[in-house]
Amino acid sequence: MTTRDTTGDIGEIVGERRRAERASSAMVLASVADAVATVTLSRAPVNAISAEWVADFNKVLDDLTARSDWNVLYVRSDRKVFCAGADLAQVRDHMAAADGPDRMYAYVADIQRLYARIETLPQVTLAEIGGAAMGGGLELALACDLRVAALEAMLGLPEAVLGLIPGAGGTQRLTRLCGRSVANRIILGAEAIDGATALGLGIVHWAFARTELADRAREIARRIAALPAAALAASKVCIALAMEPGNGGYSTELEATRNLLNNRETRQRVEAFLVERGR
Repeated sequence: MTTRDTTGDIGEIVGERRRAERASSAMVLASVADAVATVTLSRAPVNAISAEWVADFNKVLDDLTARSDWNVLYVRSDRKVFCAGADLAQVRDHMAAADGPDRMYAYVADIQRLYARIETLPQVTLAEIGGAAMGGGLELALACDLRVAALEAMLGLPEAVLGLIPGAGGTQRLTRLCGRSVANRIILGAEAIDGATALGLGIVHWAFARTELADRAREIARRIAALPAAALAASKVCIALAMEPGNGGYSTELEATRNLLNNRETRQRVEAFLVERGR
């Protein structure tokens, strides 16, 4: 009778169990299909932004940036809200500490760095806002290139009510996106608006009834993901430069065009298009 060394089997079982436990406790989940990386916010009950939530999101981005099989980052929620903003329990703990202001500064800075990371991804980013997106939740959506909201969703930056400001990028991104007038209304007025109003103000790009939101958001994500990654990345760079002073964006456009004309996929697409039109 022979015995088999089961140490490896036990190790695999333990590893699988730990991975399962990690997945079940994860606050931010990710999957990739059809060139779309779907990132799902999943912290009960309202996706409150804690230090752990930020760390989870950064880990997801670390994992995704190590891959090359996605063109679109599609951020959604599996909760009734998109993201309700700051974790009030952590804010309370920070504020109660002797160095409370310093702790709060570090907390907000970590969130701001995460959102800047999302904003500067070469891939296109899309936020699906199915429920409330308040404070840091709306700031997350603003860090994405595109936003689609439920007509019934509520969006707002209410920090002024607490004597604070939207410090994770909200004052800057909303102003650049919609202009000073809209930023004044939303930030200085601490006003919460629905998805239909947000569409009218240019804060979101599309608004649909909640019942069809997920399907329409996935359609948008897949349509964009089917476009050439190099062209999308170059377009993002040039669009960002349009917000900078000077005319550097024009020369960047030309250089990007030169690079794309030497790109194999671009050449194949252009040649196929010309053949089709020449029939």
